[in-house]
Amino acid sequence: MNRWFETVAVAQRRARRVLPKSVYGALLAGSERGSTLADNLAAFDELGFAPRVAAGHVGRDQATTVLGRPISLPVVISPTGVQGVHPDGELAVARAAAARGTAMGLSSFASKPIEDVVAANPQTFFQVYWCGSRDDIVARIERARAAGAAGLILTLDWSFSHGRDWGSPPIPDRLDAKTMVRFAPEVLVRPRWLAGWLRRRAVPDLTVPNMAVGGEPAPGFFAAYGEWMQTPPATWDDVAWLRQQWGGPFLLKGVLRVDDARRAVDAGVDAISVSNHGGNNLDGSPAPIRVLRAIDSAVGEQIEVLLDGGVRRGSDVVKALALGARAVMIGRASLWGLAANGQAGVENVLDILRGGVDSALLGLGKSSIEELTGDDVLVPDGFTRVAGR
Repeated sequence: MNRWFETVAVAQRRARRVLPKSVYGALLAGSERGSTLADNLAAFDELGFAPRVAAGHVGRDQATTVLGRPISLPVVISPTGVQGVHPDGELAVARAAAARGTAMGLSSFASKPIEDVVAANPQTFFQVYWCGSRDDIVARIERARAAGAAGLILTLDWSFSHGRDWGSPPIPDRLDAKTMVRFAPEVLVRPRWLAGWLRRRAVPDLTVPNMAVGGEPAPGFFAAYGEWMQTPPATWDDVAWLRQQWGGPFLLKGVLRVDDARRAVDAGVDAISVSNHGGNNLDGSPAPIRVLRAIDSAVGEQIEVLLDGGVRRGSDVVKALALGARAVMIGRASLWGLAANGQAGVENVLDILRGGVDSALLGLGKSSIEELTGDDVLVPDGFTRVAGR
């Protein structure tokens, strides 16, 4: 069977057919009414293009750098948690990103150890949460340093909101015999997903090896999540301290306000990601693309500004770049590809985005992403949101 797909939307439909209902629901995510989840996508549809003709450009260059690392297209894989949607999980994503010449973020809550992921893709940025003691955090980042991580991502955009009006999927703490019996009805109707695990004589691993400290065994997902919930939230002094401890390329993820962007600069970060955690954070937060231009205007000449949230097409990437982003980060898009067809599916997604960027550049009469400006995008009245001037 030809498993190639032509859009990310097709990948999502295939993922829905492949994955057990609970696994698909966990990927869909969102919080409360899902207003932010929906706006992340809808906001891109409100933006238009101002195309040019007869520009005469033959080649269209997409190469750029993020945190000092060269990438062949302005798309980086965003760190996402336990990727049991496929037996190869983060390793498949790392190999796909490497094959397409780009970088990836590896979550602290990933199912594969950082040493293996960096070996698969040296352009891996390790993502941490403010979780546990300072000693615990230092131990995790020192392990990342020893593994060869190319940079550090600190994620702060999370408010532990769990309720969803459409219902949250049941997620087990461990896959013991009782749990397997409980989930058997929804797994047995997804034979392709089950067969993938059976071929490897494995079951989805619900531990998080990159959260282990001091040689301890990898904790379970919910044990680590509970520790995170009980840790007092980070302050700007903590951000500056962690940036100093790491010393290398450092990105702060989760900024939606201009004043927070300025504080990030003061804390010494090299880059920020304008993000609302894929709509999983505080519902009612604006889509990142709505606040991007104001944040870039405030700090874009001092640090790199990336966008994370709602990107499903190459044209979305171009809109973000035209409004100030250096590159975008994708989470769900790569997960749909992973679920649909493993490493090849993630490569497929990256190829879709690359092709879409190329088509948009052609339509706009540009020879490079570096030539994109706000004049290339039609922004309707009332689109932009500005907070924290």
